[in-house]
Amino acid sequence: MNMKTQVIRFPAWRSRMLLLLLLAGFFVLIGRSFFLQVINTKFLQAQGDSRIERVIQMPAHRGMITDRYGEPLAISTPVEDVAATPKDVRINPAQFNALKKVLGLSGQELREKLDAKKGFVYLKRQMPPEQAKAVKTLSIPGVFLQQEYKRFYPSGEMVAHVVGFTNINDVGQEGVELAYQKWLAGVPGSQLVIKDNRGHVIQDAATIKEPIQGHNLTLSIDRRLQYLAFRELAKGVEQSGATSGSVVVLNAKTGEILALANIPTFNPNNRKHMVAANTRDRAVTDSFEPGSVMKPFLISAALMAGKVTPHTLIQTAPGYWTVEGWPIHDADPQGLITVNQVVKFSSNVGASKIALMLKPQVMWQLYHSVGFGQVPDSGLPGEVAGDLRPWKDWRPINQATMAYGNGIAVSLLQLARAYTVFTNGGVLLPVSIIKRTDAPIGQRIISPKIASEIVHMLEMVTQPGGTASNVVIPGYRIAGKTGTAHQAINGSYSNNHYYASFVGFAPASNPRLIIAVTIHDPNASKGRYYGAEVAGPVFQGIMTDALRMLDIPPDDPAQLIAKPDGDDGPSTEHQGLSRRYHASIH
Repeated sequence: MNMKTQVIRFPAWRSRMLLLLLLAGFFVLIGRSFFLQVINTKFLQAQGDSRIERVIQMPAHRGMITDRYGEPLAISTPVEDVAATPKDVRINPAQFNALKKVLGLSGQELREKLDAKKGFVYLKRQMPPEQAKAVKTLSIPGVFLQQEYKRFYPSGEMVAHVVGFTNINDVGQEGVELAYQKWLAGVPGSQLVIKDNRGHVIQDAATIKEPIQGHNLTLSIDRRLQYLAFRELAKGVEQSGATSGSVVVLNAKTGEILALANIPTFNPNNRKHMVAANTRDRAVTDSFEPGSVMKPFLISAALMAGKVTPHTLIQTAPGYWTVEGWPIHDADPQGLITVNQVVKFSSNVGASKIALMLKPQVMWQLYHSVGFGQVPDSGLPGEVAGDLRPWKDWRPINQATMAYGNGIAVSLLQLARAYTVFTNGGVLLPVSIIKRTDAPIGQRIISPKIASEIVHMLEMVTQPGGTASNVVIPGYRIAGKTGTAHQAINGSYSNNHYYASFVGFAPASNPRLIIAVTIHDPNASKGRYYGAEVAGPVFQGIMTDALRMLDIPPDDPAQLIAKPDGDDGPSTEHQGLSRRYHASIH
């Protein structure tokens, strides 16, 4: 049987219609291409740019912090951030495993970062350049390096409380890093860059905004004196079994803070195990009852009011006195003594009797005028005003106890500053953590005559029979005052918890340095908790080396003359000092 092939024929108009449709589509595409590439070019340009252009931040270099002689205390070192644009990341399993190992991340942590619905993520901040190179060699599209700066502190824990530290975003958190954040930080800039298909920067297209670099900051600190202060304070806290301690060293003529240290401290370069309480600048932020270091201010008020002279006799026998039913005791009863000796022997009975000769407002005014109850305004953050109650609220017992430093709270920085009244002929100086370029403008509080009389009394404290006769430095006249105060715990004074303090200056004939020391809670079970025993040696250790280091000439050369045979004589370092002195006068 023959099979015939059937041919299906379509109408001619259908083929023509199909051809017309194809031609129409072709012309639409041509028109669209012409429109985009000739008339409206911005659209395609924007689409292309969005795939290869990125705006990145240009970090501003944080200003350096130096001591008064330009020695660096805080500097910024370049580090690398590992960052990613998640939508651009193309990573295989081998690269993923290598990347997580270099970054020190778990697989889950890295996956969460790479899957983030963000245009930009940090994978690791502040990596050392050598580690960052390992990331770069992996050549992972969408993963790139970005430079920034990390803060480094060359002196570490020694000056940590003064300088402070910054966080991972380079923002100051403590110390002058916090107080002068705006000055140090600068303003970041921004830059347009072109990246290849692997996410690597291949060209800097344009600078959108230039970064404004941070300013350097010169502190009043002398790094050498800071080392001495830190060393001697650490030794004093350890030997006394105390819980903490602080020291402030001032330039007696300018009020500049030459050293400030606290124990315990912290390492600003390694804060993984940092204890928050140890970052507190106790010399500035903590107030305490200072004890008998306040007596010179009481005596100043009494001399100004004309109630006493240095030679007025005060009866302190039998070594105790009762005010409003409250007993006041002397640690070393003396009987009938002069006002000079009230300071020398640190008589609480004598001081309280002198205090009650004064109107409360007179005594309050003197305390207030030397800065107690007010923020010192040194430039350090967290300063406290302490506690000086209004005189109208004083009862006689309040006035009596404030004469020897109970019932009033001060910071160590306030206390050191107040002593500038005695080192500058009665003029109180402002204090500063920033190096001064001009002479400070002080405020007269007491007359030069009264200031001189107080200095003489403070010298008697360190002479034989005084409460700090152990605080001597051969060749120099030392003036100072001890203080020992019971701590107030749960509303009452403890019998075995103390603040031991010493504030002094040298040379007494022309003061150059003021050193204030307080030791918190020395171990009373060791039998050593008085200011002279605990804080005095810290003062002595710092002052001895500081006078030599600053080449300050002796003002009592007779002490440097060699002692007769059988006497130990001065130490080797003081013999050397004696030779230098005698060489200078011949």
